[in-house]
Amino acid sequence: MQSGERNLSRRGFVRASVAGMAAAVALCPARSVLAGGKGVIHLGGPVFEKYQGPDEWVRAVKRLGYGAAYCPVGANASDDTVRAYERAADRAGIIIAEVGAWSNPISPDEKMRQDALEKCRRQLSLADRIGARCCVNISGSRGPKWDGPAPENLTDETFDMIVETTRSIIDAVKPTRTFFTLETMPWAYPDSADSYLRLFKAIDRKGFAVHLDPVNLVCSPQRYYGSGKLISECFAKLGPYTKSCHAKDILLQTKLTTHLDEVRPGQGGLDYVTFLSELNKLPGVPLMLEHLPNAEEYNKAAEHIRGVGRGLGLTFA
Repeated sequence: MQSGERNLSRRGFVRASVAGMAAAVALCPARSVLAGGKGVIHLGGPVFEKYQGPDEWVRAVKRLGYGAAYCPVGANASDDTVRAYERAADRAGIIIAEVGAWSNPISPDEKMRQDALEKCRRQLSLADRIGARCCVNISGSRGPKWDGPAPENLTDETFDMIVETTRSIIDAVKPTRTFFTLETMPWAYPDSADSYLRLFKAIDRKGFAVHLDPVNLVCSPQRYYGSGKLISECFAKLGPYTKSCHAKDILLQTKLTTHLDEVRPGQGGLDYVTFLSELNKLPGVPLMLEHLPNAEEYNKAAEHIRGVGRGLGLTFA
């Protein structure tokens, strides 16, 4: 769907994408990984406790048993403040996993689109300043809801728009220590491992990488009951380029037609044995809890994931 690739068949383009990934990854800038490796999962989530300064933030993260965290400062933070938090995280062995750029850079509303582009550039710059693993956004939507479905979302035209938009964000910032990533979604590109490969190939930028949220790809009973196979496919095709993952769960309801609800890890059907086993092969890739209402729910989610991991012989940073 990238304009320069339309002369290739869809099947041929996917084959070309897969073949080109090995060469493409060699172009990605080196990024040091904090202490860890196979057998260690860097689990993280939001910090609800109020903190003043990097030392208090580190203590709050460690009290939760996390080895990863969301970016603790905003884009307006001074360089001195950003450096202080980065140094504190390094000393404590905490991975700063993500800077969110949640917005709609392909919005049909021009002002909203320009505002979103500016936010993406600003947040990507922050991620580079603090050395986060990635800056993450969704590709957006051409409908009225910034993260909702629209008939135009899964079209060739929108694929091309995502490619050019993502290139423009990366080219404006030119990150050297982080990557811009697009979270997988059920009704917008990237909506599968193969569509992510095609985007990676088409975008063709050193500063672009993968953010994996497997729950967002579970959009049918087939994928629900085959979530282990889905997860394995994602890691087989996208693993070397993955910078961060989200930890959620999903539950298939019994009423017609098909109803799938996001739930706390442990309350749904996502194959966490496969998820953690595959993630364990990627040293230093954090697993970040999200979308829960309070600290108690996050604690329960973390304990469930740690319990599955212990059963696999894994430890958590």
